[in-house]
Amino acid sequence: MSVVLFGRLQALAQMTKEEKEHKAKVAALGCCLCHHLYGDHDPAPVELHHLRAGGWGKGDYKTLMGLCYEHHRGNTGIHGLGTRGFVKYYGITQQELLEWTLNKIGQT
Repeated sequence: MSVVLFGRLQALAQMTKEEKEHKAKVAALGCCLCHHLYGDHDPAPVELHHLRAGGWGKGDYKTLMGLCYEHHRGNTGIHGLGTRGFVKYYGITQQELLEWTLNKIGQT
C-alpha cells in the first residue's frame, strides 16, 4: 500500500501547474456522460478517464474526461462494456464526450 501511495504522490509532484489546473477543471464538471444522458445537474465525484482510440495507450492530460464510477469502471461503463459496446449502448463516442469536456472548460 505504501509503495502505491508513494508512486501516486511522486506522480502528483511531477505534474505541471497547467496539468493540475486542467485536471481540476475536468473533475469539477462532473460526469460528462451523466450530463449527456440527464442534462445539466450538480456534479458528483468523478474518475478521470483517458480517451482510448484503438488501443490501450494513454494520451496526455488533454485527453481526459470525467466519468462517474459506474460510467467509468462499472458494468455499464467504458471499461465494463468495452469501447464498441459503450458506443452501441449509449450512442455517443469517447471523442464526442472529450469534445464536450474541452468545450466546457474553454479548451476548444
